[in-house]
Amino acid sequence: MRNDGRLNDQLRDIRVVKDYIRYPQGSVLIEYGETKVICNATISEGVPPFLKGTGTGWLTSEYSMLPCSTHTRNQRESQKGKLTGRTQEISRLIGRSLRSAIDLSLIGERTITIDCDVIQADGGTRTASITGGFLALYIACQKLSEDLKIGNPIKSFVAAVSLGIVNGEIMLDLNYEEDSNAEADINLIANEKSEIIEIQGTSEKGTFDKDMLNKMIDLGLNGINQLIDIQKRVLNLK
Repeated sequence: MRNDGRLNDQLRDIRVVKDYIRYPQGSVLIEYGETKVICNATISEGVPPFLKGTGTGWLTSEYSMLPCSTHTRNQRESQKGKLTGRTQEISRLIGRSLRSAIDLSLIGERTITIDCDVIQADGGTRTASITGGFLALYIACQKLSEDLKIGNPIKSFVAAVSLGIVNGEIMLDLNYEEDSNAEADINLIANEKSEIIEIQGTSEKGTFDKDMLNKMIDLGLNGINQLIDIQKRVLNLK
């Protein structure tokens, strides 16, 4: 039994509030247990210079953690004058993951920006951002497809989950305490066909073999299927 009473193969309680912010084209508040992230999707005219004249759109992402989202206050990065490497890496991960979900050739020369703001962190902020960011993206694309009289450009649902080896046991969807004590951990991003988009994995206090990695991936894909079921229920598609 884990520190929060879950079995090793259980997700935390996943909660989603749709249309959480009024102004973006798509917005949700997503909670993975005590981790809470506001995910917004906005659509603007124009694309980066390398796409001008192609008729194709672009998707990018920004990620941040509010100063009091963790146990101790972290300084705003605007005050530091630059983004940390972690912030840049997670922003790029969210963007890569969600670009795999959409046919950008259908939206014209427009840019979709996914903003993920962590208001409370208890592990898994990047995975919650991807799962919630997809929901915000889907809602925004629904509105865009209605406005442009085109098909929905979403190609597949995408979600993400963390896994780790803690005290020799594989656990799904780590909270902060579990993550900080893990011998190894991975972040898994995949679509509804169980096709893997990205795996981020590292050994923290030891090594893990191919068999353990395969078991983590299998458990992670099962968790992602559950998350995608939740996404579809939120969108009234199930």
